[in-house]
Amino acid sequence: MTTDQTTDPTSQAGPSMLHGKRILVTGVLTESSIAFHVARLAQEQGAQVVLTSFGRTMKITQMIAKRLPQPAPVIELDVADQGHLDSLAERLREHVDGLDGVLHSIGFAPAGAFTFLEGSWEDVATAMQVSAYSLKALAVATEPLMAPGSAIVGLTFDAKFAWPVYDWMGVTKAAFEATNRYVARDLGPKGIRANLVAAGPIRTTAAKSIPGFEQFEETWDQRAPLGWDVNDAVPAAKACVALLSDWFPATTGEIVHVDGGVHAMGQ
Repeated sequence: MTTDQTTDPTSQAGPSMLHGKRILVTGVLTESSIAFHVARLAQEQGAQVVLTSFGRTMKITQMIAKRLPQPAPVIELDVADQGHLDSLAERLREHVDGLDGVLHSIGFAPAGAFTFLEGSWEDVATAMQVSAYSLKALAVATEPLMAPGSAIVGLTFDAKFAWPVYDWMGVTKAAFEATNRYVARDLGPKGIRANLVAAGPIRTTAAKSIPGFEQFEETWDQRAPLGWDVNDAVPAAKACVALLSDWFPATTGEIVHVDGGVHAMGQ
């Protein structure tokens, strides 16, 4: 008698990984985004999900939210607007009585930031505020709602290397990863974990805005021991959901690589 070992463990009967959890998910813009799949999987694993968006993308996020297994409210949050951050906890309380997890899936850099030697400070400063400092800002804004055992999870693109075409966004990701370590240090005594998932390249709206992104698409699968599908955001999303769950109770300040193994390979 043989046992089928190919069954997806997340489909097994039993207690859901995020049963009763309240999760804030930023960055849902299209169904191809990692954030969308985090929201979907979180709901499937028993969580109550609240989404954020802002400005002209609000209507897009509200439309995409209808494709989730369950309706999810969308509240406005521009992480570069201190007023939005200051009022975030109060506005969240209209939908949930607390938070058990936050997904930071926020990044932006002006076009000039993708030319390293020519990038202006104004462009770099914008990229740093929105893509790195925002992790600290979001953590501070949501901390009043989080009890011991809560988790913050962010998305990064391995910042150990000087990648082609990534330029100042790569520097920003290095700052983002350092920010995560300090968030882990300062919120750890309150029982709040902070970890990152370093995903391989995914063909999302954000990725398509990076000049020359196809260079990653063309080579990543060849370098990854496990292979890599740039159209599949689910593996990275599953890692985020796992880190948002109670299954990593003593892990913080960590970066989990979900890149097919590329980070461990030489050139």
